[in-house]
Amino acid sequence: MQNTTLLFLIKKTEGKITDICLAMKKRSFGAGRWNGVGGKLLGGESIEEALLREAKEEIDIESGPMSKVAELAFTFANKPEWNQMVHVFTATEWKGEPAESEEMRPQWYKVSDIPFKDMWPDDIFWLPKVLEGELVRAAFTFGEKDVILDQKVETVSAL
Repeated sequence: MQNTTLLFLIKKTEGKITDICLAMKKRSFGAGRWNGVGGKLLGGESIEEALLREAKEEIDIESGPMSKVAELAFTFANKPEWNQMVHVFTATEWKGEPAESEEMRPQWYKVSDIPFKDMWPDDIFWLPKVLEGELVRAAFTFGEKDVILDQKVETVSAL
């Protein structure tokens, strides 16, 4: 199972997350879905180094401090080469404005307006918990056509 990364830029008002930057994946794995930015680690990169590189490549921002908010294990019953452990982070500070690239088109959403129907089907089970300030550890098994065959989602005190 390979390590991958995911970063969500968020805005807070009075300590509560009110807005999230999602990006429409334009090509390759996950094309046609809203998600955070991120991807695979390149030779010798740490998770944090990969997050910083991917954020720069995909939406042209330099992230400030990041907080780890979830660990998600994904198993694809019919595509084991896609199996991955996703390390999910949020950031409230960054340099630059999220901008479209060849791979991603960023857009800000109010937390109440997140387009879950146009995201990976697992997101509805864990992302709201993260946006409420919880830390999440989850595992999902996908079958044909990205149908969730099995899932386990738990809130934890530390990651």
